[in-house]
Amino acid sequence: MSDETRKIGIVAGGGSLPHLLIEHLKQIGTPFDVLAISGNADKAYFDGSFDYKWIRIGEAGTGFKYFKDSGVKDIVMIGTIFRPTLADLVPDLRTAAFFAKIGLKALGDDGILRALVKEIEHDGFKVLGIHEVLPDILLKEGVLTKKKPDKQALSDIKRGVEVALALGKLDVGQAVVVQQGLVLGLEGIEGTDELIKRCSNYKRKGDGAVLVKLRKQQQDMRLDLPTIGVKTIENAHLSGFKGLAVHAGNALIVDEKEVVELANRYKMFLIGVNPSEYL
Repeated sequence: MSDETRKIGIVAGGGSLPHLLIEHLKQIGTPFDVLAISGNADKAYFDGSFDYKWIRIGEAGTGFKYFKDSGVKDIVMIGTIFRPTLADLVPDLRTAAFFAKIGLKALGDDGILRALVKEIEHDGFKVLGIHEVLPDILLKEGVLTKKKPDKQALSDIKRGVEVALALGKLDVGQAVVVQQGLVLGLEGIEGTDELIKRCSNYKRKGDGAVLVKLRKQQQDMRLDLPTIGVKTIENAHLSGFKGLAVHAGNALIVDEKEVVELANRYKMFLIGVNPSEYL
């Protein structure tokens, strides 16, 4: 295998992003292999048309040996991972050694992920972000929809950016919901979709709420980037939101055409923002 056709290993969590990457690699003829995380990756996408192996989160060591044995050089970790059960976390020897090494130094999600990347690259792999393979998946700057944010929405975006940046510094979450200057909710472990649903209980009369979603300042671009898709728009519409402001060039948009069309149908705005312009 030449250096130009380095084999990619996909660590697949939930959602459609792993499938999107798999189909892209099939189309361009790049060799790949997949580790599917049990309880997270969608079984419907694993149809036998490519090589894959199911593993628990605690079997990372076993999984990366599988990658090495199959000639994988580059690794992309993509898709949602739910909080694991104790059974999921029972480690193989390699994973147990990793947990022992990081100890209590990695207190947040970002710390654990950074330590994991360091360990993977120490084993001779190169970790890539999905945007390095699929550059068009990054959300563009500017208004993507027919509707633009009005004066109140711009004020709410500014407030949301300020709060989201502070939230990110604490490694808590990526998203904030603001309505008429009031912060209705902050994203925690539940994720953006649940945040949106929760905030529907607190909405006020008048102008709808705005979702602001930013990459954490210390967050590695290769890992867990903010992501929106059709489901995000559907949930925001059902909760009476006015629009979404998402980190331009630092967030993923899945099925951009469908997302924009749906937002237009619901008369919502979608804007890719540069946070520095709102401070």
